[in-house]
Amino acid sequence: MSPSALSAADPAAAGIVLIVDDVPENLALLHDALDEAGYLVLVATNGESAIARARQSLPDVVLLDALMPGMDGFEVARRLKADFATRAIPLIFMTGLTETEHVVAAFAAGGADYVTKPIKPAEVLARIAAHVQNARQMKQARSALDAFGQATVAVRASDGRLVWQTPLARQLIRSWFEPGRSEPSEIAPPRLLDWIMAAELARRERREVPGLVASEGARRLLASFHDQTGDEEWLVVLREENDASAIEALIAAFRLTGREAEVLYWVIRGKTNRDIGDILGTSPRTVHKHLEHVFEKLGVETRTAAASMAMAKIRAASEGA
Repeated sequence: MSPSALSAADPAAAGIVLIVDDVPENLALLHDALDEAGYLVLVATNGESAIARARQSLPDVVLLDALMPGMDGFEVARRLKADFATRAIPLIFMTGLTETEHVVAAFAAGGADYVTKPIKPAEVLARIAAHVQNARQMKQARSALDAFGQATVAVRASDGRLVWQTPLARQLIRSWFEPGRSEPSEIAPPRLLDWIMAAELARRERREVPGLVASEGARRLLASFHDQTGDEEWLVVLREENDASAIEALIAAFRLTGREAEVLYWVIRGKTNRDIGDILGTSPRTVHKHLEHVFEKLGVETRTAAASMAMAKIRAASEGA
């Protein structure tokens, strides 16, 4: 199927492109070339309308004129990148200014690429196609994380900004660090940033990366590194643990009594029989008896095997919650 036929079937199939330029001739040239290639084309002639249209339509790419009357392209870019809804949209600057300082300014404002004037439609189409593909892959990855209920957040190390986060991550961050705020912050909480710095240092020194970010009574917030991008963004997975819910999960999974589940839970936490006895207010001998019953019900012979099975069940229960 040709791009034109594809466009007729689905105007947004190739992607949505917002062109921001105050020169009608440039708009007409780009609009025609993009429309023929199958893109849904939106147009803005000034900075204010560009920001409004980007927020409303969330295009796959923005083609942005660097120099415009009033709000220039650099300021438009900064505002789009400061807005959580639009910051992930790739920005391609269009400029006749090839001096180094202007190119640097474009990237500093959040640009992903630039093309020089006079505009060559074939070059623009090639650049747009690459950025649309990358943007859609990122959207698909984030949608998959959302669908599977992963609490994942991307944090930029240079300024602590939350580049993006899944709904569950936003919920956990707000619950743990911003319970009184009417609007969620776009800056990572200090405790999360402290954990990232400590964990990165541990990784560099080949030490065990700490998991605990915060604790409150029977609740704990744990974090683990998923990845680090080349532009100093940390991808972090958050997970909340709760003693009571974990014990309930063990009772349901293995048909344990309440006390047996409590003993198994503290085995997972690395406690000895004496420690568990102190926690539960009973003797180590009684703990041992409960543990024998646990081994029988799980069909295992060692604490390590029991802990491994129990941890898998708790993790499955928390991910399915």
